[in-house]
Amino acid sequence: MNASASATPASRPRRYLPDMPGLGRDPASVRARIEALEFVLERAVQVPGLKRAIGLDAIAGLIPVVGDLVTAALGFWLVWEARNLGLPRWRLWQMSANVAFDTAVGAVPVVGDAFDVLFRSNSRNLKIIRKHLDRHHPASGVIEG
Repeated sequence: MNASASATPASRPRRYLPDMPGLGRDPASVRARIEALEFVLERAVQVPGLKRAIGLDAIAGLIPVVGDLVTAALGFWLVWEARNLGLPRWRLWQMSANVAFDTAVGAVPVVGDAFDVLFRSNSRNLKIIRKHLDRHHPASGVIEG
């Protein structure tokens, strides 16, 4: 039996995650994750001719049923992150209602696709989370300058 096979788990080298923003559980990492997801879902692509950017929510909404379910799942993931941050229950219900309303109306053919461009539930939910983070975790804010 060689020495490496009998090594205890404590003596094994640890694998470390690279120092990337947004991978931790601290409020600053959560803020980075949710801001990135909101950008992808709501403002990732600038449409020529429109003075409004669209995101995955509007684009995936063009795919019947599946697109709406995927974007609803990502929207509810933001609500789950908010729950982990300790937002009050009534705020979580408000955020869930935003996602549910966006999903229900967005599922209507043609009208729902236009609605997805105009009603940005994830941006509304990000605003709620930012307000909570600014009040309860001010160190998580990013100072630009």
